[in-house]
Amino acid sequence: MRIPDWTPTLKAQPEELVQAITQRRGGKLINLDLALLWSEPLARGWNVYLKAVRTELPTSRKLRELGICTVALLTGADYEYHHHAPDFLAAGGTQAELDALKAALTDNPRAPALSTVLGAVESLVIQYAAQMTLDVKVSDEVFAALRKHFDTTQIVELTSAIATYNMVARFLVALGVSPEE
Repeated sequence: MRIPDWTPTLKAQPEELVQAITQRRGGKLINLDLALLWSEPLARGWNVYLKAVRTELPTSRKLRELGICTVALLTGADYEYHHHAPDFLAAGGTQAELDALKAALTDNPRAPALSTVLGAVESLVIQYAAQMTLDVKVSDEVFAALRKHFDTTQIVELTSAIATYNMVARFLVALGVSPEE
C-alpha cells in the first residue's frame, strides 16, 4: 500500500467504529479497512453504505457481483476482483462465466460480445457496467434493453452497485491497496 497500514497507535479511532467494521468483516480487518480507518467519517460512512450495497439490496446478488467484477477488471482493481469473484461464485455464478467475462472485456471492453456461456441478461449487465465504467454515459440502446429485463428499483440498485464499486476501485488503485496474503 502507498500509505502505512492504519493502527490504533498511529491514529486513534473510536473503539465502537473499529468493532463495527471488524464485525461486518467477520472478525478481522482487511487491507481496505486499514486504509479507510485513517479517516473516521470516511470509515464510518463507508461501513454503513457498503453494507447496504453488499447485503441489503434485493436485486440479484449474482448480477450485482457480475457488475462489480466487470468494474474491477476494467479498472485494474485486482483487490476488488480478488474479493468479488468468490462472491460471484457464491451467488450462483460459475468459473466459466468469469472466464467468459474476462475474454469479452479483453476483446472489446466497450461492447463485450455475447457469449455462449453468459446469458443475454448477464451480457447486458456487463455491457452496462462497461459503459458506466469507461464512458460514464450509457447508450440509450443499452438502457432501453435494461428496462426490458429490470424494474425501476432493480435498475437503481444495479446502477448503485456498479457506481459504488467504480468509487471503490479508484480508491484501491490510487492507494495501491493489495489483496491480503
